[in-house]
Amino acid sequence: MLVRPLWDLANRLIAAVALLLLSPVLVAVALWIRIADGPGILFVQERAGLRGRPFRMLKFRSMVHGSVAQSAALGIDDPFGLVENDPRITACGRFLRRTSLDELPQLLNVLTGRMLLVGPRPDVLPQVAHYSPIDARRLEVKPGITGWAQVNGRDDIDWPQRFILDRWYVDNWSPTLDLRILWRTVADLRRGEPPVHVDTLNIDRAREDAVHLDLPAQREGVVPAQREGEPARNTSRAA
Repeated sequence: MLVRPLWDLANRLIAAVALLLLSPVLVAVALWIRIADGPGILFVQERAGLRGRPFRMLKFRSMVHGSVAQSAALGIDDPFGLVENDPRITACGRFLRRTSLDELPQLLNVLTGRMLLVGPRPDVLPQVAHYSPIDARRLEVKPGITGWAQVNGRDDIDWPQRFILDRWYVDNWSPTLDLRILWRTVADLRRGEPPVHVDTLNIDRAREDAVHLDLPAQREGVVPAQREGEPARNTSRAA
C-alpha cells in the first residue's frame, strides 16, 4: 500500500515549506524567549515514537529552568503535570502555549521523519512504560503535532478517553481524515488554552506498579530527570 509512504513524504515536504515560510516567526519567538527568559530557547525531550522508539521531540521552552524540581513544592504528584495558574510557566510561555506556537519546532521532527503533522501526541517514556497492550495501539502510527484527540477536547479530556480517540484514529486513518484534523486545528487556535483538567491515570498506574514490585515510585520513573509539564494531581496534560 503506497498511500501511507506517499503521505509521509508529503508531510515532510509540507514541513520543509512551512519552516521556510515561518522562519521569521521562528526567529522572532526564539529572540523573545532569549531576551525575556534567558538561555535555553528550545525544550528537548525524549518521547515515544512509532512502535515506542524514542526520539528527541522539540518545543520552544515555555517554563522556567528547574520546573521539575519545583513540582514537589507546588504539591504536584507528577512533574509531568500542570496546576491552575502554574507559576512555572513564563510570561511569554503562556502566550506560546495558548497559541500553540511552542509546538512549531516539531516541524523539524516532521522533516526528519520522526513525526507527522497529524497523529497521536507523543507521550513521555515513563508513562509509555505503563501502557496496557490496548493503550499501546496508539504507537502503531507516528506521533503528530496535532491529532484526533486534540481536536476533540485537547487537554479537557482524560487519558482513558484520549486512548479511545487515538485508537479510533489508528483504525480509521486516511489522508482525508488528516486534512480534516488540520482544518479543525487551525479553527481551534482561536479558542485559547483549555482549563486545567484533573487526570491521575498515569500517576495511579505508576504507583500500582511500584507497589507491585515493592519499589519506590520515584525509582520507577514517576519523577524523571526532566520534564516541562504534563498530568498530575489536580493537573492537566501539557502535551
